[in-house]
Amino acid sequence: MNIAELRSEVAREWAGQALPDLTELIRIPAVSPAYDPAWQANGHLHRAVDHVRRWLEGRHLAGVHCTVEQLDGRPPILVIEVSPTDGVGDQGTVLLYGHLDRQPSLGAWSAGRGPWEPYREGDRLYGRGTVDDSYSAYVAVGALAAVRAAGGLHSRAVILLETAEESASVDLPAYVDLLRDRLGDVSLVICLDSGGDDHERLWLTTSLRGLVQATVTVRVLDTPVHSGLAGGIVPDSFRILRQLLDRVEDSGTGEIRLPELNATIPDDRHAEVHSLAGLADRPRPSMPLAGTTRAVTDDAVEKILNNTWRPTLTVTGAAGLPGPGEAIPVIRDSTSLRLSVRLPPTVDPEVAARALTAALTVDVPYDASVEVTDLMLIRGWNAPTQSAWLTAALESAEQNVFDGVPSRAIGLGGGIPFLEMLGRRYPQAQFLATGAVRPDSNVHAPDEWLSIPFARDLTAVIAHVLDSHARTS
Repeated sequence: MNIAELRSEVAREWAGQALPDLTELIRIPAVSPAYDPAWQANGHLHRAVDHVRRWLEGRHLAGVHCTVEQLDGRPPILVIEVSPTDGVGDQGTVLLYGHLDRQPSLGAWSAGRGPWEPYREGDRLYGRGTVDDSYSAYVAVGALAAVRAAGGLHSRAVILLETAEESASVDLPAYVDLLRDRLGDVSLVICLDSGGDDHERLWLTTSLRGLVQATVTVRVLDTPVHSGLAGGIVPDSFRILRQLLDRVEDSGTGEIRLPELNATIPDDRHAEVHSLAGLADRPRPSMPLAGTTRAVTDDAVEKILNNTWRPTLTVTGAAGLPGPGEAIPVIRDSTSLRLSVRLPPTVDPEVAARALTAALTVDVPYDASVEVTDLMLIRGWNAPTQSAWLTAALESAEQNVFDGVPSRAIGLGGGIPFLEMLGRRYPQAQFLATGAVRPDSNVHAPDEWLSIPFARDLTAVIAHVLDSHARTS
C-alpha cells in the first residue's frame, strides 16, 4: 500500500464521513435491552441500526451490501458484506465486530455534556457509546475504504454490528447460526470493543474475564417492624447478607473463597504480566481514589493479575435500603444486593453460578428466606497463539502508525461475549482484539469519551492488518 495515501485517506474519512455521522448516532438513546425493557416499543435500537445503514448506503461504495436482520423477539443486527478487492484469492472471511447498543446514562454528567448530547472538546468526543463502542462501525468501514484508496488489498469481509452486547450478547449465537453460510470460512476475527492503558501505542487484548451477575435477597419479615419492639428478636436481613457474603469473599483481602470461581493462571500469561509490569515506559493507569483511599495492592504484577486472572466481587446495587435522610427506626422486611463477580478467563460461568447460588442459599442463618435471581452469565476468553503473518502486520503498523512504539499485550478485566463464542466456532481463526478504551475513558460512567486521533490511528492499523491478511498464502 501507499502509506502516505493511507494516512491521508484515513484523515479524510474521519473528518468528512465518520466523525459527523458518529456524532449524530450518539444522539440516539440506544440503551441495551437488559436496561430498557420497552426497547421494542421505544425503537431506539432500530433507529441506531438504520442510521448506520443509511450512512453506508449513501456512500455507494462498490461491492458493499447491507442488511438488517431481526429474529422474532430479538434485537436487530446490522450485517455489512464487502466483496474482496480484485486479485485476492480465497483467504477466508474477515469478520469485524462492534456493537451499537449502550449502557444507560448512569449518573450526572459534567456541565455541558450529556449521554445523548455529543460534545466535542479538543480531540475528545463525549457521549454515551462514543468509545463503547459505536465508533467501531466507522473504524471498520474506514479501514476498508482506506485500503482501497491506498492501492492495498482486502479479502472478503463481513462487518457485524449487534445491539445487545451490553446485555451479554445472549442473542448473538442465534444470529451467527442464521448467518453461518454468509459468514463462510472465517479466518480472521477483528474485535474493536477493547482497549489498553494509553493512546500512545496499540494494545492487544489477550484475555478477558467472564462474569456472573445475580441479585440475592434475604427476607426476614412479611412487613417492617419497629426496631425498638423487634430488635434482638428478629435478625437483621443485612447482617445475614454480610454472613452469606463472607462465604464467598474474604472481606479483609477481597480473595474469593469458592474454588469453583478460581483458576490456575497459565505460564504464558504469567510471563506476559511480568513483562508488562517491568516496562519502564508503561503508563500507570490511575483511578479516581477518594481522599486517602489506597489501591488493594501497590505491587504491579499483583495488580495486573488481580484485574485479569483472579475473581473479584463487587456489590453494584441494593434494594430495601432507604437513603439516610429517609431511614426510620424499623427492622426492614428484606434486603437485596446486586452482585457482580468477575471470573478468570477459563472458568465456566455456569459452574461458578451454581457454586455461588449454593453458597448463598444453603444453611442460611436463622433459616431466613434467601432467593438468588436475575442471573447474567458471560464466558471469559483466552486468545490463541498469534500467527507469523499477523505479528508481521502489527509490526508494520507499529512503524507506520505509532512511529515505532511497540504494541503491548494485556488481559482485560471486562468481558466481550462475542470473542469466546467465535473462538469456539472458528478454532483455526486468528483473533485481533483491540480498541480505543483506556482506563480514564469513563466507559459505563458519566463523561464517556473517545479520542478522535486514536480512532484515526486504529483505522490505519486495521487497514494494515486487512492488507496483510489478503496477501497470506
